[in-house]
Amino acid sequence: MGDRLALDSFSLLDTHETPFVLIDAQYRIVAANGAYCTGHDITPEEIVGRLCHEVSHHSSKPCFQHGEVCPHQQVFATGQACEALHVHYDPHDRVERVRLKGYPVRGSDGRLYLGELISSIGPCEDPACSGMQMAGRSPAFLKCVDKLLRLAESDAPILLYGESGVGKELAAHFVHQHSSRAAGPFVAVNCAAIPETMFESEFFGHEKGAFTGCLGRKPGFLEQANGGTLFLDEVGDIPQPMQPKLLRALESGEVRRLGGTRVSSVDVRLVSATNRDLLALADAGRFRQDLYYRVAGLDVVLPTLRERREDIPELARILLEQLSTQGRRSYRLGRDALALLMDYDFPGNVRELRNILTRAAALCSNGTIRASHIRLRSAAGRAATHPVQPPAAPQPQRLADLERRQIGECLTRHGGHRRRAADALGISERTLYRKLRRFGL
Repeated sequence: MGDRLALDSFSLLDTHETPFVLIDAQYRIVAANGAYCTGHDITPEEIVGRLCHEVSHHSSKPCFQHGEVCPHQQVFATGQACEALHVHYDPHDRVERVRLKGYPVRGSDGRLYLGELISSIGPCEDPACSGMQMAGRSPAFLKCVDKLLRLAESDAPILLYGESGVGKELAAHFVHQHSSRAAGPFVAVNCAAIPETMFESEFFGHEKGAFTGCLGRKPGFLEQANGGTLFLDEVGDIPQPMQPKLLRALESGEVRRLGGTRVSSVDVRLVSATNRDLLALADAGRFRQDLYYRVAGLDVVLPTLRERREDIPELARILLEQLSTQGRRSYRLGRDALALLMDYDFPGNVRELRNILTRAAALCSNGTIRASHIRLRSAAGRAATHPVQPPAAPQPQRLADLERRQIGECLTRHGGHRRRAADALGISERTLYRKLRRFGL
């Protein structure tokens, strides 16, 4: 059959509305459908024989050499299908995230090919909250984004773990944007910044005259987020007296404003974030176990900037572009300044990078930031910086005991009604039955 396959034998490719390409063992494209060719502004005849990584990655090397999960390697090594998240380029060098699904395809002579279906997720530099963006191409970042995209498809609560400055609110906003609730509101709440005396009125709202000095009506965070996503940052700092009230509202989907009599229904998707071990707090009695299970339906550990150093140049470029739009000068990093940043541990992560660049931009006179303009923590401080480990996975026995207790308490609160208990726990009734048998409840 030779290296070049007859295109008409692959007319089935054009039945795919999404881009589809067929690749041989040497990374050469042997066939592609119209959607793939249109996306790269090339004809089907011209694309045959091109190296796939040259077309999609604008690189002379296969993607696995850049640390990405390579469907080509997986399919040819195992003969099994593979799925991965990648960063691709269009003919104008614009970057977008895509999900690749690689399949083993056999030719009539038994030769193995990679069939790759490509689904666009969106541009890598969509604006998000606070002028920042979810941007990066490192394996650690792409793995995290891939998990966030998968979890966005569900309506289950998400708990984000990560050091200060890694972008937990950005990640929560990213989940919201890619969920079925994207058209609804996104309400971000910093639980550590709300005085304990104000928690109830802030979360549930209040009517006029509900307390001294209250001059008007106000909907609470739960009402504001109705139909959308409620993001609770520093969720471990919710005062203990407030925790059962929040839990009841989340389970019942009902709120009543302070000083009011009318009960309102709310429907929110909960995303929470913390840099603390909530399960350890629950064990110590400082965080309700039932609330823990309510917020920790699905967990994601966000990578530190130390774990994604290869993203520093791109993040710095984006941050400097933002600084440029705020003033009248364009900024760029000199090689010596970039080398200094690449060798730094960034205990404050992306937030610290932004602050460093903001100071450096103010110090430079011609728009080019040099190493002399960069102010970092002392060498001793950098040497003492170590990655913060994510919260340790709970021991199986401890987790089982907590789960058994939580399910029992939930059943009691709902008068033994299993359907309501399952809904409150965020699981199916069948899963609840299985857990009841397992725990002997």
